[in-house]
Amino acid sequence: MIICGLKLTHDGAIAVLHDRKLVFSTEMEKLRNNPRYSQVADLDIVPELLADFGYRLSDVDHWVIDGWDGAKTGTAELANHGKPVEITVAPYRENDTVTDLLKPGYLGEFAIGDEVFPYTSYVHLSGHLASAYCSSDFAARGEPSFVLIWDGGTFPRLYWVDPASGVQNAGELFPLIGHTYATAAHHFGPFRRGDESTTVDDLSVAGKLMAYIAKGSPRREVLAVLAQVFDEHFEADTPKVTEYRQTIGGWGSNSEPSLRYVHAFFRDAAERLAPLGVSDEDVLASVHAFLENLLVDRVTAKVRELRGEGPFNLCFVGGCALNIKWNSALRAQAIFRSVWVPPFPNDSGSAIGAACAHLAAQGGLVGITWHARSGPALVPSPRIPDGWTTSPCTPAELAGILHETGQPVVVLNARAELGPRALGGRSIIAPATDPAMKDELNRVKKREDYRPVAPICLTEFAPEIFDPGTPDPHMLFDHQVRADWVDRIPAVLHLDGTARLQTVSTLDDPALETILREYYRLSGIPVLCNTSANHNGSGFFPDVASALEWGRVGLVWSEGTLYRKG
Repeated sequence: MIICGLKLTHDGAIAVLHDRKLVFSTEMEKLRNNPRYSQVADLDIVPELLADFGYRLSDVDHWVIDGWDGAKTGTAELANHGKPVEITVAPYRENDTVTDLLKPGYLGEFAIGDEVFPYTSYVHLSGHLASAYCSSDFAARGEPSFVLIWDGGTFPRLYWVDPASGVQNAGELFPLIGHTYATAAHHFGPFRRGDESTTVDDLSVAGKLMAYIAKGSPRREVLAVLAQVFDEHFEADTPKVTEYRQTIGGWGSNSEPSLRYVHAFFRDAAERLAPLGVSDEDVLASVHAFLENLLVDRVTAKVRELRGEGPFNLCFVGGCALNIKWNSALRAQAIFRSVWVPPFPNDSGSAIGAACAHLAAQGGLVGITWHARSGPALVPSPRIPDGWTTSPCTPAELAGILHETGQPVVVLNARAELGPRALGGRSIIAPATDPAMKDELNRVKKREDYRPVAPICLTEFAPEIFDPGTPDPHMLFDHQVRADWVDRIPAVLHLDGTARLQTVSTLDDPALETILREYYRLSGIPVLCNTSANHNGSGFFPDVASALEWGRVGLVWSEGTLYRKG
């Protein structure tokens, strides 16, 4: 059975499941240096991507389209071979008629070129749930798991997923959309804005804020104000809250005026905090801590209410699962035996999730076979720009260059990573032994100086260097750098002493593992810096030519060839 999952809207992507194996998932932002979060602009890309893997349109047994913003239905607006089309899809989450995440939310037909195909659409949250559970080891072992979904446009929702009985909806945890986190930065700190956005128009600010909060500390008096204002705006038994709950249901931030209420919350909080004279750094650190505590307290209480003390498995998915500190806080709870966050927790995994939801609807909740490096292959670069030379270079030889020169290298190798984290296929890597390297990488990336650079580390050495140092191959959890290593790898040390660790084994990436192992043999350090290789505001470089034309790093390595500038 061949299932093609389509995410046509924000973070557009196309994925194919052949039986239970993920063949590929190609996100639009990873093609042609497209802007981040690009949607599918034209359906003509579908046969093109299928052909790259030997498939034709007629080979697909089931077409599945992810749902989108709306309470009854959603809409995808795009083109079909240049002609504007509008495709009706399932809504954002369950409603009165679509009560089961594994039941179709909408059935229809759409055309690719002149060919017409039937499609099934599941609600947007179905894709999140299915992508997380079906990619987990829990599914591979046939174990049940809680699935926590907190996406930008919906409230955090909890589900119990059991292969034997299906999906049980445990409801929302509290009535705040995920975009609340980024919206705090519009009211405090360096990203403060004079306007109050009605739609989400700056998706990059959440990641910047997650780094910025290390400049401050949570303050008890700020947390008290936030708790009071939160209750007054969102949970108290008052006419104002009743109006909010009747107006906002977590149906997607583009289909309801949810941001207006979030802005009012922060406006009110700012007025009450002003007399306290607290710095914006401390306010934002407190906002982060308040939301983290709220999430952890509510989800653990709900789990106990439903199932007892556990321990239980937990999947966390949705855009909020890109917050490594929240992920780590959940993993630290004794009630959870194991916590899984897929490398594509945001909408970049929704095409995979749509296909997995249909697979589950057809034959039950099962695990899929997949690899994090299932994105697009590198596009050939027939022309090398003037000023660059080339020479053969093995991964081991590249490690020697890193050790001898101490310079960063753009690494473009094999197929791209799934999701938003560069994991060594579309990365800039560099020695971590000089604290100036973080400044250099932020300079070439044109990023703020407080932004952290992630460490990549051989898996077996991680517990010695990081706490907890557990295997984390997808760079989605927070680790403390152990005291003995702080001065040895200062470039990956964040302001608060933590690091967003990525562990590397041969199974994850054999070329990157070889580079790290040889670098360790030469230097005694099994750690390197890693940050994404891309134009500002765009997806990863799709080819060597893009990195050479960018030219901000003078060494580029790709599939056995070293490109040197000058």
